[in-house]
Amino acid sequence: MISYVTVGVDDIDRAKRFYSSFLIPLGYEIEESDEGLGFTLPDQSPLSTTLYVRHTFDGRPATAGNGTMIAFKARSQKQVRALHAAALAAGGSDEGQPGFRDLYGPYFYVGYLRDPQGNKIALLSNDRSEPGRDD
Repeated sequence: MISYVTVGVDDIDRAKRFYSSFLIPLGYEIEESDEGLGFTLPDQSPLSTTLYVRHTFDGRPATAGNGTMIAFKARSQKQVRALHAAALAAGGSDEGQPGFRDLYGPYFYVGYLRDPQGNKIALLSNDRSEPGRDD
């Protein structure tokens, strides 16, 4: 079980706009401190995962990890599309429009983004009650 994930950013306010645009609608709560931001789902077990958005610990400019991606599960394909659009409007950049991907199962519906710092984000739904790729 992952306890937390931290992404380094140079501009906390810009990152707050981006991450809040899709994490708040997914039900995450935000906690702000002098160190940065923490996004956690409320009323979860002690094993729940927190996303921290902070300045780098060494004080050098933040960089995106090559091959690193954080995926967030949405409730539906419609929500993936809406959150992808909201994140783009909040300063993100498109890394792959929402849709099905041939490499994954028939219900894996995903949109890819980069946050303003360049970190790769996925928003996905794999709800079998919705039409699949082959339906």
